[in-house]
Amino acid sequence: MPRDVRAYLADVVDACDAITAAVHDVGFRRDQSSRLIRSSVEREFITIGEALAALGRAAAEVFDRIAQARRIVDFRNQLTHQYRTVDDAIVWAIAERDVPVLHRECADYLRRLGSLTDAGSKGDDD
Repeated sequence: MPRDVRAYLADVVDACDAITAAVHDVGFRRDQSSRLIRSSVEREFITIGEALAALGRAAAEVFDRIAQARRIVDFRNQLTHQYRTVDDAIVWAIAERDVPVLHRECADYLRRLGSLTDAGSKGDDD
């Protein structure tokens, strides 16, 4: 059974929070020198892309209302399958510029849909 739409949105919000925490007070140069930071940020972007892809299958009308949703899923695919072509400066820019916007969009949408006690819990995926 697919998860509730709110669970996917909660996953995105949680991953955005993790990215924000990972890059907080870290400059691009430090990020470049820390494989741990780069890996954790990329992993959270993969989570975001997976959650949005699943959201697109479960509720296309919600997916379509998230700005750049298709591009985010495509970015996840690049991180996963074409990792050698990933430009760290682009990842950093997305983390700083786009993650706060995505967080706000998904958190607002989640509030409009109402709370779900187990929205963030792991359940059966597709």
